[in-house]
Amino acid sequence: MANKVKKTIRIVSASGIPEEKAMQIAGAFAEHFGYLNADLDMSQEIDTSLLGGIIVYFDDKRFDYSIKGRLGYISDLLHKELQQISGDNVDVKDLLKDQKSQLRELVDRFLKADSDQASLDFLWNTTPEPLDSDDKAAVAPGAKSRSDGDSVPVVDQVYIDEVGQVLRVADGIAYVAGLSNCMNDELLIFSNKASGIAMNLEEDQIGVVLLGDIDEVQEGSICKRTGHTVAVPVGDSMLGRVVDALGQPIDEDGPITPAGYREIEAPAASVVDRQPVTTPLYTGITAIDAMTPVGRGQRELIIGDRQTGKTAIVIDTIINQANQGVYCVYVAIGQKMSTLASVVETLRQRGAMRYTTIVAAGAADQASMQYIAPFSATAIAEYWMYEQHKDVLIVYDDLTKNAQAYRNISLLLRRPPGREAYPGDIFYLHSRLLERSAHLSDALGAGSLTALPIVETQSGDISAYIPTNVISITDGQIYLETDLFFSGQRPAINVGLSVSRVGGAAQVKAMKKVAGSLRISLAQYNEIASFSQFGSDLDAETQQQLSKGKSLNEILKQPQYSPRSMPESVILLYLATQGAFATLATEEVHLFAQALSRYLQNVHRDVLKRISDSGLFAEEDQAEVKKLCAEYLPQWQQEQLVDETD
Repeated sequence: MANKVKKTIRIVSASGIPEEKAMQIAGAFAEHFGYLNADLDMSQEIDTSLLGGIIVYFDDKRFDYSIKGRLGYISDLLHKELQQISGDNVDVKDLLKDQKSQLRELVDRFLKADSDQASLDFLWNTTPEPLDSDDKAAVAPGAKSRSDGDSVPVVDQVYIDEVGQVLRVADGIAYVAGLSNCMNDELLIFSNKASGIAMNLEEDQIGVVLLGDIDEVQEGSICKRTGHTVAVPVGDSMLGRVVDALGQPIDEDGPITPAGYREIEAPAASVVDRQPVTTPLYTGITAIDAMTPVGRGQRELIIGDRQTGKTAIVIDTIINQANQGVYCVYVAIGQKMSTLASVVETLRQRGAMRYTTIVAAGAADQASMQYIAPFSATAIAEYWMYEQHKDVLIVYDDLTKNAQAYRNISLLLRRPPGREAYPGDIFYLHSRLLERSAHLSDALGAGSLTALPIVETQSGDISAYIPTNVISITDGQIYLETDLFFSGQRPAINVGLSVSRVGGAAQVKAMKKVAGSLRISLAQYNEIASFSQFGSDLDAETQQQLSKGKSLNEILKQPQYSPRSMPESVILLYLATQGAFATLATEEVHLFAQALSRYLQNVHRDVLKRISDSGLFAEEDQAEVKKLCAEYLPQWQQEQLVDETD
């Protein structure tokens, strides 16, 4: 004879129920779900917090017939309806009054019962019906159907959750039994303060990466399915705020009132939903805007060793988006909170926080939070791109820490390690993240999401696993070289290894005109400069090339937090290539360039406006700029002499 199927049924009540009634309930559930001949293992527990009624655990599901469950459902329903209220169409007071009366009726009906047995009989004989397909309500096993004309009050519903039980917990990973229908990456709830993501779906258990207060999760804890992935709050109320990887505020500006919630995992826009990158996104850094331009909807990697100015570039880029109509999201992954506080203060002082959201998963946070942080930030940014048709810039600082966090999680889940101990799907992790950046088609509102991921190298090794992965995903890279940084060339961009595969198509004609020969000029200068170190006599033409190359290098040097507008960069590059700074000492070039920019902004703003509006650098503008430079140079030199005398 074949072995009977063994099924476990657990009944939790407020004050206990007779054994005979418990067995009757167990039999009814077994019959309802087709396990009439199963070997039933029935147990009882008492939980006084239920207030009355029972909760039945059977076949990976929880059937909630308790007063506490009903109260919780009505509270959630009330919250949902209040969120949907707009204008004066709904009287909030009447809604509150109606819900309170239902609560009072429910409690009275149970309190007037002679015993908990009578309360149970009332619940068992109720005929609940589903509210709709989205609500977790179901007909009780063995219940009789009502006629269509009968009304079903909300308090008479039976609510079903799919639940599992924690087998063991260690190092932020919980192994859960049950939940046979659980999906990969699904959000599981353990308590009000703890949740997790299902990542390993094994035959007899599920490996769950814990989020939130992991101390709330212990062996024997109950978790339930949600049917969706992690979702974060989105909306304009996120601007100017610092939030964690779950979208909860960690600054001191009070709670956030979101416009809605968006799941952190979402498919990228398809090819037909995109259009070519045609609009520049100015970083304000002359070397980047001229040689490795970034377009709106592009993904441009910033790569280099530690302490070479990677974060400085993206902070300058965010500051430069003031009055450009671009919202910014900055994701700090694995950073010290003191470093993040410095970034926040810098952005606040320069007025950039009003259009910026910061998502932080610090070095002290769980690996799971560092893993989901870039996905949460992307969901926040996508709301503005898809719903408000805005241009958004997102900075991932940095994906190296994100990859390390994912590697830690994978090793704890006992997934097979691959190259450098990273799991085999590490490429998919970053590709599905960065593919969500796009310039949407006109039919979808023509919004854009531009990504500036940061990756840290070790000793300049760009052939390591994570750098090569991200290089192959992105549309170009800006490589920062340690030797250039310490020689004073800042930003320390290596022209030979830096490239933009898309941004050139979005570059305006004015910038193309002055930057076209910039790479060649710098390459020639570097070659001649290396040769001239031997002390050989140089002819006049070679000396002229050296002088022009030095001027260009000085123009490309830029102090931090001093972004330049596109017209300013165009004018300074043009003057450098024309030899307008030949009479200045090398150390004076960048000082004069800053002074000339201020002079043009204060006295000759019309020239800058013409270049900005038209995107062209006409011959008459070139002539005017050369004339203004020639007129201002003696005045500036005189001012320098006066300052030195004083």
